Amino acid sequence: MRILLKQSIRRLYYGEEEKLLLGRMISNQNKTRAVSSLKEVEFKVFSQWGDDGIIQFLVSKLDISNEFFIEIGVEDYRESNTRFLMMNNNWSGLVMDASKKNVENIRDSEYYWKYELTALQAFVDRDNINDLISAEGINGKIDLLHIDIDGNDYWIWDAIRAVDPTIVVTEYNSVFGPDRAITTPYQQDFRRNKAHYSKLYWGASLKALSILADKKGYGFVGCNSAGINAYFVKRKKLNKEIKEIFLETGFVRSKFRDSRDKKGSLTFLAGEDRLKAISGLPVYNVMASRMEVI
Repeated sequence: MRILLKQSIRRLYYGEEEKLLLGRMISNQNKTRAVSSLKEVEFKVFSQWGDDGIIQFLVSKLDISNEFFIEIGVEDYRESNTRFLMMNNNWSGLVMDASKKNVENIRDSEYYWKYELTALQAFVDRDNINDLISAEGINGKIDLLHIDIDGNDYWIWDAIRAVDPTIVVTEYNSVFGPDRAITTPYQQDFRRNKAHYSKLYWGASLKALSILADKKGYGFVGCNSAGINAYFVKRKKLNKEIKEIFLETGFVRSKFRDSRDKKGSLTFLAGEDRLKAISGLPVYNVMASRMEVI
């Protein structure tokens, strides 16, 4: 059994080394490319989708100040949007997750001592987010903030004052469509699997996030091809290669089918059927400042 375990660990280690090397090669190639969409530079090393490539491209083209990131909602960090940035570019960072077990797994990992990473267990809400960041001695300018909590993403970003990121990556719920500026109402203990059995009722529309971004001085630069993550960059940092685009141009409708029935089984809903499944549920219109329904 011990021999098999050692062999498994060895395969995992060398598998990651190969993935890192390949990711580094593709990243260096992308730096010299002229692209019209972030989707053109996507690749995956540790990210769930192609976000490793997008982030590599953005940091290679923007004026980066301190090579520091914050990622909120990382599970055990095996599949995350900042791990390749840390291991390939030697960035430092703070990651947060609500699960004690997930954070313990991160702290027990080999990369935890190899890099300047802090893992914090916390259920983040808009009342504690700034204190959580400040308590770690982090404030002012950072280079990347990623929010992935499947719920109060809009409200958490709205509340953040402790740091001023160059790049902000946020999940958006494409099921809400490109036209309505809506988010699930703030609920301190919001959990996607409890809010509605379908797991389709969560987060904010791209338009709602774009309105918030505009208020905070950010320009929308695109989405990943999976239709799950949106990218915003400080307007004063935009340049000839990283430009603000129209929401209508950059919106991507997701095609993954992770909806559930009341028993928790996958239903594989697609297209408008996903919206119908959550029809009538309450949402907050950030443009009109009022409650509505889907």
